[in-house]
Amino acid sequence: MTASDGGECQVLDPLRLDLQLCFALYSASNQMTRLYRPLLQPLGLTYLQYLALLALWERAPLSFGDISRRLGLDSGTLTPLFKRMEAAGLITRTRDRADERRVTIDLTAKGRDLRARAVAVPPAVLGQIPMPFEQIAALKVTVEKLVSALRAAEGA
Repeated sequence: MTASDGGECQVLDPLRLDLQLCFALYSASNQMTRLYRPLLQPLGLTYLQYLALLALWERAPLSFGDISRRLGLDSGTLTPLFKRMEAAGLITRTRDRADERRVTIDLTAKGRDLRARAVAVPPAVLGQIPMPFEQIAALKVTVEKLVSALRAAEGA
């Protein structure tokens, strides 16, 4: 990469923070999480709990492994998360009688009912992002392609 500065051309340092894709994605992720926090607080949810509930609201019950794959999170992150959600009365965790290693996560009535209040969160988030919806939608598609390519590279 080069930069022109008064007619001079110089090579940019490849380790500059502002040139790193990883840092741009990390910063965007942190900002999005901060944007969600005040919207989720009245629901009594953390951002990760919200993500887990989104998966469960689509189709519950789900196995622990299914949620892990959907969210890209390991058991070290999900186990304490599910324990807190169970203690809050949002989900149940049940061991499969046929296979004790398999745990099924299901919504309680309280967890299902919370969906009606959470439906206001996505439009509230979008309303705070000063970009046209079309750009946001295109960015989402691009990021999904990046995630898919990174997963493929990881498995290669």
